Amino acid sequence: MKTIITGDRPTGRLHLGHYFGSVKNRVDLQYDYDTYILIADVQALTDNFEAPEKVRKNIYELALDYLAAGIDPKHSHIYIQSMIPEIAELTIYYSNLVSVARLYRNPTTKNEVNQKQELFGEKGEGITYGFLGYPVSQAADITGLDGDLVPVGEDQLPHIEQTREIVRKFNHIYGETFKEPEAYLSTTPRIKGLDGNDKMSKSLGNAIYLADSEEEITKKVMSAVTDPQKIKKDDPANPDICMVYYYHKLINNNVDTICAECKAGSRGCVACKRELVKALCDYLAPIQERRHYYEEHMDEVEAILKDGTKAARKRAMEVMKRVREHMKLDYFENNSNE
Repeated sequence: MKTIITGDRPTGRLHLGHYFGSVKNRVDLQYDYDTYILIADVQALTDNFEAPEKVRKNIYELALDYLAAGIDPKHSHIYIQSMIPEIAELTIYYSNLVSVARLYRNPTTKNEVNQKQELFGEKGEGITYGFLGYPVSQAADITGLDGDLVPVGEDQLPHIEQTREIVRKFNHIYGETFKEPEAYLSTTPRIKGLDGNDKMSKSLGNAIYLADSEEEITKKVMSAVTDPQKIKKDDPANPDICMVYYYHKLINNNVDTICAECKAGSRGCVACKRELVKALCDYLAPIQERRHYYEEHMDEVEAILKDGTKAARKRAMEVMKRVREHMKLDYFENNSNE
């Protein structure tokens, strides 16, 4: 059985973009692969270094969302990055194999720096060593547990390619140690925000969260972008530029009728939005029911995280024993006089 390594930074609750873009896929894959799901708290600190309590709190929020979405602890290991010191050790070794210039050329890193100008400055002059080295840390996450496949969206492909480059260089210097992981590209395109933005995002305020109440969902959906040319209720409209129809297509089986009525002018936007609210609430109901259960049983969540971290640590220790041997760092492994 091949191993999947995937995960998220604990920066807040998961939204529909996360769910359809990656989490739903993980739920489907967990029965066919040895699955390790990382809560990347160390990487979250690269741009939240002044808010450790926020990161700590979000570890549990993220775990709750995973379990609510259908991640099964009997088939998946959910683990905390900072509790695996072998990953940090491997990150240091990898940092010697990657130039600063190469890190600056990573298009995903460039994009993230541009999005965080308030933190790093307009020209990125305040970028930290830790943030710039994010792809190196990610490479250690993947290879430190002998990952075969990494489910990602297209925007993360540069990180996977950088991991493969690091593996090739490491193997060339120290001998065959790691396999080159492969990207498992999501078949779901990036989910748009309610405002029509190409990305659903916490920072843009255009997201519907898995844990949102009916009241919150209603408020957000009623403000969603529709066809600006539709002025009156019976005006025909173009559903292809309407975000309400976009979300209907994700979860509603009635999309053909919705599309036809919208084009014919027999469907008003308010009624269409109310139908979407109901469809979203119905879709999220089983997810929120599971979340409520685990919120009432946090001792189980704690045990799941401990067990998952223990399994990941055991695997990482086995990998690092091999790494130290190949790097000639196994000083006392065979010392019979100790």
